Amino acid sequence: MLRGDKIGLRARHEDDIPVLEAELYNDVVNASRADGRPWRPVSPGSAGAKFVVDDTDQANLAFSVVDAESGTLVGAASLWGIDNHHRCAHIGLGLLPSARGKGYGTDVVAVLCHYGFVVRGLQRLQIETLADNEAMLRSAERNGFVREGVLRSSAWVLGEFLDEVVLGLLSQDWKPTQTPTTPTSPTTPNS
Repeated sequence: MLRGDKIGLRARHEDDIPVLEAELYNDVVNASRADGRPWRPVSPGSAGAKFVVDDTDQANLAFSVVDAESGTLVGAASLWGIDNHHRCAHIGLGLLPSARGKGYGTDVVAVLCHYGFVVRGLQRLQIETLADNEAMLRSAERNGFVREGVLRSSAWVLGEFLDEVVLGLLSQDWKPTQTPTTPTSPTTPNS
């Protein structure tokens, strides 16, 4: 598990899926704003379900977000579109309604940056979000992301076109706010 100050990122557990589907995906307004594809009903547990993880997909890594102290599920995060040739990827996250406004988003972005830059050796991370998603914009900018542009009227969301903001962060510009912890292997004393 990767740990930040407030959250942990761990592998998706089977019992996370119904919670994420009910509280994130089946919230049509939230899901429509978070995904570039139109919302559609999906049968629980089907192969098309959004939160079912394909462990063979090396370009898209899904994490469950848990509270660092209690271990309670608070959302989902991903490093997606991983391109090992160009050494870049995109960051995505969604928090359960009860977890919003508590600083988890900023911590999730920080831990994903650590994972992307330190563990994966990426050069660039990118976030695309709706221009009115102040929480995501704040979380990204607190972690050093720079607004690189606005894609005018690029997202069709619930009957209207909305602008999207593209934010980027390069490894050499990244300044970690904390050092996420990862499990360490036991060490043997020096003789």
